[in-house]
Amino acid sequence: MTEEEVLSEFRASEALLEGHFKLSSGRHSAHYLQCARVLMDPMRASRLAAALAAKLPRELRAEIDTVVSPAMGGIIIGHEMGRALGKEAMFLERPDGTFGFRRGFGLKPGEKVIVVEDVVTTGLSSKEAMKAVEDAGGEVLALASIVNRSVGDVEFDVPYHALIEINFPTYAEGEIPAELAAVPVTKPGSRK
Repeated sequence: MTEEEVLSEFRASEALLEGHFKLSSGRHSAHYLQCARVLMDPMRASRLAAALAAKLPRELRAEIDTVVSPAMGGIIIGHEMGRALGKEAMFLERPDGTFGFRRGFGLKPGEKVIVVEDVVTTGLSSKEAMKAVEDAGGEVLALASIVNRSVGDVEFDVPYHALIEINFPTYAEGEIPAELAAVPVTKPGSRK
């Protein structure tokens, strides 16, 4: 799937939004990719996951035991990646502010995991999810996401694969341009 085909999926589902958004990372942006909207169509979610799975090196695909994704945003794409890879998929939750397994989910010692996200911006959720996997005895082989909007500012201890890289500028609280600050802010992400 080409970059334009991926963006076409976002446009078709009205998931590429413009305005003033406070991202889950705490940064501000004039653009927001509402992955929940792009993934609400099961066939579209399946196509995106299959394309993302196809971008993974063959050797990596063969090593993966389980797909793990952070709630909320990663649940659907994680499930679809599980389907594309023929592996079980489970998710992490943070009812007390820290990611962990619930609902009877857990890992066997040394279980080889790929962590799957919808969007990576600062990498904070991804790093927290990878730590939770390691704390549960799993081994994180790689991270994958539909969208990488980190602009290369984030490094991970494992290989990172994204279906598409998007460079929408983001701003810290004290750096918001006046024209963006004049627009009412919306907080569409999952982190409070």
